[in-house]
Amino acid sequence: MTSIGEALIAQLVARDVDVVFGIPGVHTVELYRGLAASGIRHITPRHEQGAGFMADGYARISGKPGVALVITGPGLTNTLTPMAQARADSVPMLVLSGVNALPNLGKGLGLLHELPDQRAVASSVAITSDRVEDQDDLTPLLDKVFTQFATARPGPAHIEIPLDVARFEYAQPIAPAAETSPPQASDDDLARAAELLQSAKAPVILAGGGARGSNADLQALAERLDAPVVLTANARGMMHRHRLCVPASPSLEAVRKLIEDADVVLALGTELGQTDYDVNATGSIAPMKSLIRVDICPWQLQSYGATLALRADAGSTIRSLLELLAANSGNDGTGTQRAEETRQKAFDEIGPEMRTLVQLLDTIREAVPGAIMVGDSTQLIYAGNLYYDHDRPGGWFNAATGYGALGYGIPAAIGAALAEPKAPVLCITGDGGAQFTLPELMVAVDENLPITFVIWNNHGYREIATWMKAADVTVIGCDPTPPDFSAVAASCGIPFRRCGTEAKEIAEALRNAMSETRPSIVEIDASDFPFTS
Repeated sequence: MTSIGEALIAQLVARDVDVVFGIPGVHTVELYRGLAASGIRHITPRHEQGAGFMADGYARISGKPGVALVITGPGLTNTLTPMAQARADSVPMLVLSGVNALPNLGKGLGLLHELPDQRAVASSVAITSDRVEDQDDLTPLLDKVFTQFATARPGPAHIEIPLDVARFEYAQPIAPAAETSPPQASDDDLARAAELLQSAKAPVILAGGGARGSNADLQALAERLDAPVVLTANARGMMHRHRLCVPASPSLEAVRKLIEDADVVLALGTELGQTDYDVNATGSIAPMKSLIRVDICPWQLQSYGATLALRADAGSTIRSLLELLAANSGNDGTGTQRAEETRQKAFDEIGPEMRTLVQLLDTIREAVPGAIMVGDSTQLIYAGNLYYDHDRPGGWFNAATGYGALGYGIPAAIGAALAEPKAPVLCITGDGGAQFTLPELMVAVDENLPITFVIWNNHGYREIATWMKAADVTVIGCDPTPPDFSAVAASCGIPFRRCGTEAKEIAEALRNAMSETRPSIVEIDASDFPFTS
């Protein structure tokens, strides 16, 4: 007999799932019954929050949904923070959980791991939360979730399977995955968009995370239109060092002016959210004279007034526009000048401290070219989100945007390394953020992942202390004592290097670390930063 739990695993295989992240428990034993023989790789984190963040990092690099398998109650609630981060950044994540037996749900019987209403809890962050109650539910619910991932704005989905239901017989054939494809813009809308862009004298392109899989096509479109391309944090790495690339936050005044002065703005796969477009919380983003907005999410298209809204996949829309637009579509060659002026003014605007940090990021990039850089909320990452030109499309992402979950970096880097084992992976985290998920280092050890964990150690929450001082609030709670990271590395059995904030020291430490075939830690002693000289 095949059980519903076993059929679940077979259905995941049919949907090209090859990795799951989870911690087994008595409430998921039946979901594990078919796992060992399935060919799916199981990764055991040290906490369910780590499972969720690993699934997130895996999804961003692989392009496939990240899957977490957790127990009912605390397993599910521990995963809520990663689910919220995934929702904020449109990352496809499937959280599969157990739940108590079907007849006992909602009765408050004091059962192990019982929640009054687990689906209600999950629904607070998940796009959908569903329950399998018999064999007829399994395939439709999985099809629903995977169709959502492919055809609408992706994010976290939750499916729970009760203890008793997981043991029920599954007497149906294992169905293939449902055919899915993202929505496409109509010919009329594409023609109208091409007409607006063709006649534009000073166009600007805003590229978000939804466009980051289309680097070559985006570059070709920018050149065709002579349009500067402003990259949000989740689009960094595209068009590296290109004359039309503006790798700077659209919250900066210089970039806001570029957008405001444009006669047509083409926004591709970007939610126009505060943490990208209004990080200083002024209450508004740069006004736009004429906005063509392309997004896969219908309600997202309604969140900001657009001259023309196209519900469509950014990549296919870019390709369609390239077919419709004539070569050198009416541009006069000023796009390069506008982009260069904006880059220079934006870099000047961020101030000396942030410029120094950006230059250190440049040092890191040159020391480890083509790396996937996964970041936590820390000074280097804040600076990079303001201004940084990465050299790998899709290779710069972090949790210092959107939901802003601290502790993201270490587990997300593990997920990224599993998704792309041939790429160098750097995790950039602070001493404070690292302590949220430090035990996950052992997952990198178990899986022999050659990740370099770069810890920016400024001995506390320096950025928050700065904000408190600026607000004339007595600084308190910002000086948690960091552990001895060399001892942490020794306890994990991995190499350790320490350096200062001089560029030469950092580059040498990273180059030496990259010679390792296992995880390692590079600690940057940033106790003297910000510099006083």
